[in-house]
Amino acid sequence: VIISSAQRQAKHSFFWQFVFHAYTTAFTLVNGNGTPKAEKHSLQQKQILLGLGAISYSACVGALPLIFVNRYTLKSSVMQLIVRKLLPAPLFGFTSAFNVAMVRSPEFDNGIEVMDRNGKVVGVSKKAGEKAVMETAVSRAVLFGTTFFLPEVLMYCVQRARFVKKPHALGPVRMFVVMSVLAGMLPVSLSMFPQCGEINRADLEPEILSSTEETEFFYNRGI
Repeated sequence: VIISSAQRQAKHSFFWQFVFHAYTTAFTLVNGNGTPKAEKHSLQQKQILLGLGAISYSACVGALPLIFVNRYTLKSSVMQLIVRKLLPAPLFGFTSAFNVAMVRSPEFDNGIEVMDRNGKVVGVSKKAGEKAVMETAVSRAVLFGTTFFLPEVLMYCVQRARFVKKPHALGPVRMFVVMSVLAGMLPVSLSMFPQCGEINRADLEPEILSSTEETEFFYNRGI
């Protein structure tokens, strides 16, 4: 996160964002729901291919503003502010959510297990899978979007108030601020939605409802 947010050259930015998204995509792949088991080998191949595509796409999208600025030599202060300060946060939030949706797409294609309040599996629901993936994508977008946005605001305040007198000390201060924001946002993003998600009876497929009289159902959201 720290290295990705500090790049000023397009090639370096692409490389480090590729590394960043490769890690988060692998984490998503390991910590999904895991219900889809049909044709397990082909399923894993599909997820890996989707993950590689999502990583490459996200790295390109993240580096695109720098490519645009360098290609057309846009050196105005407004363009520099937009590209280096304002764009990274929404881009990282969007690409992080996009990676989750792509890698875990088999969950809303094939569905995930839903359980009653006693933990008994009552069926496999695509709607629950879609809800689980979307909740995780939102939490991931908030985590990394905030982590890339809030340090820029805090560093602006630090520089404006001249709390740091020596310019070469700004680097370590920035690193500390990014680490602090990331550490603070991690539990916030994980607690946005419960790990054991809940879905109402009215939101489930008819074939599941026909086998039980329960009104509330639960599922594993993943991380």
